[in-house]
Amino acid sequence: MAFPIPTTALITLFLFLFLFRVSSGKGLPDSDVDLLEFPLNLEYLEADFFAWGALGRGIDHFEPNLTKGGPKPLGVKKAKLSPLIKDIITQFAFQEFGHLRAIQETVPGFPRPLLNLSAASFATVINTAVGKTLEPPFDPYASDINYLLASYLIPYVGLTGYVGANPKLKSSTSKKLVAGLLGVESGQDAVIRALLYERANSKVHPYHFTVAELTDKISNLRDKLGKNGTKDEGLIVKPAEGAEGRIAGNVLAGDKNSLAYDRTPEEILRIVYASGKETHPGGFYPKGASGNIAKSYLHHHHIEFNQV
Repeated sequence: MAFPIPTTALITLFLFLFLFRVSSGKGLPDSDVDLLEFPLNLEYLEADFFAWGALGRGIDHFEPNLTKGGPKPLGVKKAKLSPLIKDIITQFAFQEFGHLRAIQETVPGFPRPLLNLSAASFATVINTAVGKTLEPPFDPYASDINYLLASYLIPYVGLTGYVGANPKLKSSTSKKLVAGLLGVESGQDAVIRALLYERANSKVHPYHFTVAELTDKISNLRDKLGKNGTKDEGLIVKPAEGAEGRIAGNVLAGDKNSLAYDRTPEEILRIVYASGKETHPGGFYPKGASGNIAKSYLHHHHIEFNQV
């Protein structure tokens, strides 16, 4: 004998199944999906920059499915690296492939956005940091030191984004993924900073400033573009600003308790666009970043532009 199911129970069951089905990213909250997809923008950049720099080929050659059909990056090429630095950067590249895969296996993701990784793009950032046009232009692919300085621009911004995203995530699955990503991104940044710290007093040929001086200028620029206080530090600081206020060496950046700084997606966009505005694409992302968070600001900019 069949028993009728109460109408309220049917409605509840239907809503549950519907919400579970339409939710993207293995049933994760939509806010988690957006926060997990956003860092794909930086992971794509790092993967291609490291792979091309060390191996002369990028994601399209090694793991074409990870690009999801996105356009090839502009201007990226193989760097002139010593065997040690090439080995380290090769490891970073393959790690980034894993990061892309891990995120894409958790959330739908999006195609690789158009990236401008040309020497001119990096030179523009360095010119802004030092406050003048360098001659000859800074070339990130010219040497170990130049490439490491260009790399200084990248993983640290991503790791501050992961630190900022973590407390906003709701799912334990999301938090576990971000913790894993943050651990390796932090390691990459530590290696880059340690290699540069070893060369801190070396001149950046053919210019008159040292490695430490340039990292300080880059960090100051990122803080200026981010527009939310001090969240960046160079390799050598005033002793009062070092760990426990006792040391000038600053191989790892951190706050007064040596905890990692955090950044919001908006701050990150202001930095990687090199515009200081999350609504104005440029820099390494000539057509803007992808994902719901980034696109919401591009849509806002389009509306503002049309109203002018």
